[in-house]
Amino acid sequence: MYVEDVARVPRTLGGTRGEELGLPARKREYDEDDVRIRPARSSRPRTRTRPKHDDAVDALVITVDRGRYGCVVEDGSADSPVITAMRARELGRKSVVVGDRVALVGDVSGAPGALARIVRIAERTSVLRRTADDDDTTPEGRLERVVVANADQLVIVSALADPPPRTGFIDRCLVAAYDADIEPLLCLTKADLAGPAEVLDYYAELDLPYVLVQPDSDLAELRKRLGGQISVMVGHSGVGKSTLVNRLVPDALRAVGAVSAIGKGRHTSTSAVALRLPPVGRSRKDPGWIIDTPGIRSFGLAHVSAESLLHGFPDLVEGTLEDQPNCGHTPQDAECRLDAWVAEGKADPRRLASYRRLLASRAGDLDPRDHPESDPAA
Repeated sequence: MYVEDVARVPRTLGGTRGEELGLPARKREYDEDDVRIRPARSSRPRTRTRPKHDDAVDALVITVDRGRYGCVVEDGSADSPVITAMRARELGRKSVVVGDRVALVGDVSGAPGALARIVRIAERTSVLRRTADDDDTTPEGRLERVVVANADQLVIVSALADPPPRTGFIDRCLVAAYDADIEPLLCLTKADLAGPAEVLDYYAELDLPYVLVQPDSDLAELRKRLGGQISVMVGHSGVGKSTLVNRLVPDALRAVGAVSAIGKGRHTSTSAVALRLPPVGRSRKDPGWIIDTPGIRSFGLAHVSAESLLHGFPDLVEGTLEDQPNCGHTPQDAECRLDAWVAEGKADPRRLASYRRLLASRAGDLDPRDHPESDPAA
């Protein structure tokens, strides 16, 4: 048999037929011609192009509760319905917090059972943060919490008596406000029980704006400062913050109750909620918003660098200009100019002590007596 004849023998030959031709039996060999390719179920090409949602409705997030977000049309009327929304998958891991300006699609009627989707989050103008601890090497210090977004003003509510004012806590709030580029406002409540002279003297060099509030006092000055702005109110429990909110927004309990219905019965004081301030008289000016936050025991500053802590103490800044670049401004820094600055009467020694307490707390070297949760002055 010639080579050409062997080439014409089918590959499947083997066994008896192969033996008749004098060829050894062999297994079948496969090539690409034997492979079947199933047609694809869909020939439509995949794409990462997302819909533009040009018909989306702009809204303000006023509450957050376990994956459900209460939103209202920011420029709407005072009786605009609360729209329940959820995050769209396309947002990825972007967080949504109270104060965020978002774009909604879907059912934005606010009717019971209606659900919209948040498809965009506008760029934030400010972000107010806090941590549970000052030391960023601890788990509590690494857990950074966004309090609110897009706030224009931080209203620090402090009682003048029962409980006494805690300047250490106010200092912390001031540092957080300046770090977030938010204007601070000191609101001193229970002015009928004690005078503000001592607290105001402590902050005399800061030119810190303030208002005094009594149980039956007129709130015109406070309303004026809140007008046209988004203001977040923070304060320890018992300083009268909730009472103040109810005076500013007479139907706050009803409004908060309606918003909390988005979740499943969670108590409203456990999370922040934004409330639209009622208009004053016949004025058409924007009365503004207030964001009520639950009472907090401490305001951790682990998210603020040691250098940025000084922003909360502008009365000490000039005293550091002659210091060496690597000066830590602690008592161990022998060449620190802050001690001489205070000795010359250019700053309150209590302010320097407060600043250095924060520096020590950041380093995890704070005396337990100076902890903000236990120190009456904190």
